[in-house]
Amino acid sequence: MLQSDKVLITKSIEVQQSQHHFVDGRNMEAVCAFSVGTLHIPTTPKTPNLFRKSIFLSNHVSSTISLVPWGISKSKLFTALSPPPFTESSNQPEAEPEFEGQAEKFDWYSQWYPLMPVCDLDKRKPHGKRVLGIDVVVWWDRNEGAWQVHDDACPHRLAPLSEGRIDQWGRLQCVYHGWCFNGKGECKFIPQAPPDGPPIHTSKKACVASYPSTVQNDILWFWPNSDPQYKDIITRKRPPHIQEIDDPSFTKLMGNRDIPYGYEVLIENLMDPAHVPYAHYGLMRTPEPKVKADREGGRPLELTIENLDINGFTANQGWGRSKFMPPCIFSAYTPDQPSSSGEIKKPSAQKKMSLIFICVPVSPGKSRLIWCFPRNFGLWMDKIVPRWIFHVGQNLILDSDLYLLHVEEHKIMDIGSNNWQKACFVPTKSDALVVGYRKWLKKYAGGQVDWRGKYSGALPSTPPREQLMDRYWSHVVNCKSCNSAYKSLNVAEVMLQMISVASIGIVATMKQGTMSVATRNSMVVLAVLSFALSRWLAHFIHRNFRYHDYDHAFR
Repeated sequence: MLQSDKVLITKSIEVQQSQHHFVDGRNMEAVCAFSVGTLHIPTTPKTPNLFRKSIFLSNHVSSTISLVPWGISKSKLFTALSPPPFTESSNQPEAEPEFEGQAEKFDWYSQWYPLMPVCDLDKRKPHGKRVLGIDVVVWWDRNEGAWQVHDDACPHRLAPLSEGRIDQWGRLQCVYHGWCFNGKGECKFIPQAPPDGPPIHTSKKACVASYPSTVQNDILWFWPNSDPQYKDIITRKRPPHIQEIDDPSFTKLMGNRDIPYGYEVLIENLMDPAHVPYAHYGLMRTPEPKVKADREGGRPLELTIENLDINGFTANQGWGRSKFMPPCIFSAYTPDQPSSSGEIKKPSAQKKMSLIFICVPVSPGKSRLIWCFPRNFGLWMDKIVPRWIFHVGQNLILDSDLYLLHVEEHKIMDIGSNNWQKACFVPTKSDALVVGYRKWLKKYAGGQVDWRGKYSGALPSTPPREQLMDRYWSHVVNCKSCNSAYKSLNVAEVMLQMISVASIGIVATMKQGTMSVATRNSMVVLAVLSFALSRWLAHFIHRNFRYHDYDHAFR
């Protein structure tokens, strides 16, 4: 054999050996990546693309889990699921898989959206609301005995109908030129049209677009498509039903607020219980932790997600369970508790409560939150304590992390919402729900709300802090109970000032000797106390109904 042939054969053997070692190394890396507990990847998956257990790897995985869509090659499987082996902590969440193929897409415009709790809608006037970038007017049609939802633009010159009125015949009237519309959006009267002329008000161009709407769970919902084919959509698809709100054995006080950051950030914030002892420190008491915790009570949280698909997901939060029903509803609730005999107690025999958050996409950088915390115990409290007092505390909780989230959203927009997973480091199970929501949003909903080209994608600029955290326009004017309390307390403040001035005036005008010293002193004390109480009340009104700054450094 020639020397050159020996050299070629030797090199060939070396190449084969190096390839063998490379494959073995790659396989070993994969084994290390999956060496958490007793994880088993089935050879015949029952449900493709379905997370039937937690999306996070743990030390106690004891059942079969389908982690990736079937049909991905081994090399792509390792690429999608192999961050470096978990050497520091087994609590790190699983890397986001790369879904191949065309996943079913979530249609943002084939869903019911909440507008407002019915208890906060005034039947005497129209209300303007924005959802998905669509401006609508909500008004009570007493002729039909129903709430109606129309485009908030008069077909004449596009003036906002929400600035109009309900006329004496129960029609929606535009106050710019007086055009009137019925509950179907049909124009019934044009004042400028000659009575003996052609009936121009019957033209289709004179009509205003009308949206399907319904009341469910004491909330007004609408379907964001005015095409006639959706006129009877309620017979084919209803809004998601929340049983506890309609259950007479539960309380159901609601609240609403317009939020100066977007829908995506609002939902993930509500799914994040780990921030509560820090962002809301001093506002909410947490139970004594059984594990090592810091001053605020932060501690490891065991959160796991189950059954993530286009319809949302369910999750285990330790103390209870939670559910995300896209696009709007996130709820957490206590599960049925077994009795000492092992049987499930009757619902009426056990204390139950739920946290229900309904998140509405308004426009980029703006959202609306409707909340309700039904419970079947302590019902007397809601009958004695005015609703607005509950809202004072709930608004303070919203204020305490409002600025943080507004700034956070701008930073996410700078890096791009599709890069959220790369930019944010979420290594613990306490972030499970947030990661699961971002995964759902990216896989099924395009990574963000579909605004259908109404906006450029830029967020509104950050206003002054007083405007950003304003309570009056974001809540008080939209809440019947808080608005009523605000007006009543302002009247009380003025009356106290009048009492103070009148008391001083009486003392000053009375001649010496016509009033006893005790009476004079009493009048002076009354004047001082009335003035001091009016000043305190003015501060209370401003702090709870106008603007409440929140400095975390001194909490």
